[in-house]
Amino acid sequence: MPLTRDDDIRQLLTEARTIAVFGCSDRPDRPSYGVAAFLQRHGYRMLPVNPQITGEHVHGEYVWRELRQIGVPIDIVDIFRRPMAAGEAVDQAIAVGAKAVWMQLGIVNEEAAARAEATGLKVVMDRCTKIEIMRLGIPQIEETTEISNA
Repeated sequence: MPLTRDDDIRQLLTEARTIAVFGCSDRPDRPSYGVAAFLQRHGYRMLPVNPQITGEHVHGEYVWRELRQIGVPIDIVDIFRRPMAAGEAVDQAIAVGAKAVWMQLGIVNEEAAARAEATGLKVVMDRCTKIEIMRLGIPQIEETTEISNA
């Protein structure tokens, strides 16, 4: 069952560090462009994914064709695709071992959500990451550094 409780959504957003924005646009008038900028300013590592603009840069980040190319652990795949196309993003998230998929406002795909949940991914549907971060008062994400005993 998708996450709907504030405490569950707060925990997901607080623990996440890396968010792949699937369907990220390079056009400033598109919602994905603004949300990606917000996520980056809030301290998340934002990784744009869009096969139509692969190799370009959005907010200083290389745009990937698909999730498997990224090569780093992904906490949340933030999906900006039509509901019927969201399944492809979910399948890629499952394949790379992402921790969660987040379908933006207006995006509901029950079948894709069930596939994600069946493999252990957390699911959020029909909500905006930016709105939820502001509404829930998620603090700025701080960079963590590893301390060695060397």
